[in-house]
Amino acid sequence: MTRENILRTGEQTKAVHAGEFPDPVTGASAPNIVMSTTFVVDADTGFSVEGMDENDAWVYTRWGNPTIRQLEDKLSVIEGAETAIAFASGMGAIVALLFHLLKSGDHAIVSDVAYAALSEIANELIPELGIEITKVNTSDIDAISAAVKSNTKLIYTETPCNPILRLTDIAAVAAIARDVGAKLAVDSTFATPVATKPLQLGADFVIHSLTKYLGGHGDALGGVLLGSKRELVPLRRKTSIRFGGTISPFNAWLIIRGLATLPIRMRIHQENAMKIASYLEQNHRIKRVIYPGLESHPQHELAKQQMKNFSGILTFQVNDSESIRKITEKLQIIHYAVSLGHHRSLIFYLSSKDLLQTSFKFVTPGQYDSWNTFAGEGIFRLSAGLENVEDLIADLEQALRE
Repeated sequence: MTRENILRTGEQTKAVHAGEFPDPVTGASAPNIVMSTTFVVDADTGFSVEGMDENDAWVYTRWGNPTIRQLEDKLSVIEGAETAIAFASGMGAIVALLFHLLKSGDHAIVSDVAYAALSEIANELIPELGIEITKVNTSDIDAISAAVKSNTKLIYTETPCNPILRLTDIAAVAAIARDVGAKLAVDSTFATPVATKPLQLGADFVIHSLTKYLGGHGDALGGVLLGSKRELVPLRRKTSIRFGGTISPFNAWLIIRGLATLPIRMRIHQENAMKIASYLEQNHRIKRVIYPGLESHPQHELAKQQMKNFSGILTFQVNDSESIRKITEKLQIIHYAVSLGHHRSLIFYLSSKDLLQTSFKFVTPGQYDSWNTFAGEGIFRLSAGLENVEDLIADLEQALRE
């Protein structure tokens, strides 16, 4: 099928067929893995990426690779983007974007709660290069407007944000960015394209950690940056190729395979998360549950407007902090491990004291208030997997039992 034909199909058909085609030599139905680092080229092929065109022949895998291109094509169709650049990790995508857009003297607004590694480089590394960073609660539209300056080049947000599941109104922030000539980047890892397509709401760039839901099986690191060809063709040539954060073709192939079931998996992730969240809200040992699909979520109305799927991540606080270790040690099915979006359920405890010392540097009382509303003294972040939900609830039940 051509890209034009695939774009007219449903989400599950896109996930299966986009970027894939039978091998013209062997007729193989499944995508091949092209592991070669170099390719035989014509005698007049250049030795620099300066004159490289997106459609040139393959030269060197850091510049481009058939398997990686298939992944990028599939991702761009699923997200509704003109093009995509795949990276070795989500942070690879984030760093490439920041270094491409920002230079000394520029200003960027960044969500005050975001993926820890991004938050930490925005605290230290980026300001050391002469780039001003303002951390803002991006659920507060007035706070974003107040933070804008004449030299603001980028507004960067996550929705839902990691780890507290606070939401940002993408369309409202996109309007602010357009008014001041800034770019809007949205990390949509938690939502996935099944729930939200930020480009359709006015964002300029979308970022995903492919390690999470899009790969879906916890066995391949990857990241992607999606947007228009006008923005990403020069970014690929000037930043991503030179930084060298190229995804392995083998990992690209694994993620291609995972993407085929993304819409189906996300339905089960959401169903399981909703049932677990509802169970936990009724458990006397639980202080608070945060999940966008619950009416009790402070931004549930925005979630209903902006998300077609509430995803599979929820957080909860326990009444008795002394029981945290006992709970983690008693779990049998749910793995106590970092990361999320895998086929198996994962849980991890995040201490507010630790995070506020290392990752999140708040400067206003309102930022502390927002954190306390969503996280309190600390939260369990639970990524609901694809197991039978009755088994997951039973595992939580026995772990929470006094």
